[in-house]
Amino acid sequence: MPAVSPSRKAAFQILMAVERGTSHSDDLLRAKAVNALSPADRNLATALVLGVLRWQIRLDHQLHLLLKRPNAKLDPEILIALRLGAFQLLHLDRIPARAAIDESVELAKQAGHRFASRMVNAVLRKLSVASNPTEKIDPEGGGGFNPRIRSTEPTRALAPEENHPEESAAELALTESHPTWMVERWAGFYGLDAARAICRHGQTQPVLSVRLASPDVEAELIEAGIVLEAGELLTAVRTIVSGDIAATLAFLEGRVRMQDEGSQLVAELAGCDCDHSNQKAKSILDACAAPGGKTLILAERNPQARIVACESSAQRLDQLRQRLAGHADRVECRLADATALTEDSVFDLALADVPCSGTGTLGRNPEIRHRLRLEDLPRQAERQRAILHAALRSVRPGGRVLYSTCSLEPEENQQVIAAMLAEAPDARAISLASRLEALLAEGILTKPGAERLHHCLTPEGALRLLPGVFATDGFFVCLFERAAR
Repeated sequence: MPAVSPSRKAAFQILMAVERGTSHSDDLLRAKAVNALSPADRNLATALVLGVLRWQIRLDHQLHLLLKRPNAKLDPEILIALRLGAFQLLHLDRIPARAAIDESVELAKQAGHRFASRMVNAVLRKLSVASNPTEKIDPEGGGGFNPRIRSTEPTRALAPEENHPEESAAELALTESHPTWMVERWAGFYGLDAARAICRHGQTQPVLSVRLASPDVEAELIEAGIVLEAGELLTAVRTIVSGDIAATLAFLEGRVRMQDEGSQLVAELAGCDCDHSNQKAKSILDACAAPGGKTLILAERNPQARIVACESSAQRLDQLRQRLAGHADRVECRLADATALTEDSVFDLALADVPCSGTGTLGRNPEIRHRLRLEDLPRQAERQRAILHAALRSVRPGGRVLYSTCSLEPEENQQVIAAMLAEAPDARAISLASRLEALLAEGILTKPGAERLHHCLTPEGALRLLPGVFATDGFFVCLFERAAR
């Protein structure tokens, strides 16, 4: 009886929890059980979990074609064992095919499906032959099996050649393993080429971006063996080419922190002095603050300001307090639902980085594509409008509110903005062009980044970052001003 490696066992357990809808892969991959694995096992477990979630739709399609009854409904344990094996066979070049198949079979047995494990064995062996016709395989297993060695880095196996692009949104959805309804919407809103770029971005490991507290930190990281490249947009950002940033003293002491470059840009747009008046905000509301990365940037850019950081989850509030402990003298972490804020005309600036569908973050949060339903979007939008109304009410006349989402969906972006302007006669939208120029003038934004970002402004002056245009998550950002009475 073959043993199951710690990495595959951990991946199986995490995928089962995600399948049940009880947890998020990101949280589970940072849990104690995973951190206790060796670095090699931890890396493989992460690659397996994220790879299976990214390619699940296509894997299921390929697997069901090999079943005797293609429309059969499989038990979750069997389905996940099959997905794990199939992902390794099709996408990991240095994994022996024997290990991918045998350990998937053993996972099915250990989950109590000894009889069905035979089917797992047969299907995965068929898939292995189909993906490499020159390979010799004993259909019953054993001596005639010639394992292939695959890389443990995920590949874009089975993707179409660049000179044979998909001709429809449905074809693109299957090729890039996204829900058809989602890709059809993106193709309709942004065009098929943009939809293709969004999908391909969602199938790749996100760029690891870090924010440097000072220029001296970069030299310290390089000395520690971290290979860095400049960011695309912000001068304080570096991307990690290689090295374990989490093991460095600078990271452990909080002098460098990981945060998507697009997320950092949102906070920079909120906190900058856009009219060059040098009248920095003295009071700031971060309406939906956790996990606190944007709050830290607001605090750094506005050292004289009092900041109220709200979070509706007690657990996330504790984490927020820990992260903002260095600014406790002027940042109040408050347990509060942003829709129920009672302040009126109190703040100079409010950031409403609202909860959303997260369709701009599918590379980072691949299970969103499996959980999100079209009918969820109106419910999200209703809450987003309520948060935006509360944020606008909380700022003084002449104060500003920056609204942002990591969604690509009009219901959560343009339609929320249109509803806000129709419902609030004292609100007006302001183009973000001046803020981009201010960030460039202050040396916060790179010149190439500023030039490219200007092309991402909508006719109304909102900023839309589509995944694939930059190596960032997708964001939508709009600036409001409360009219003076």
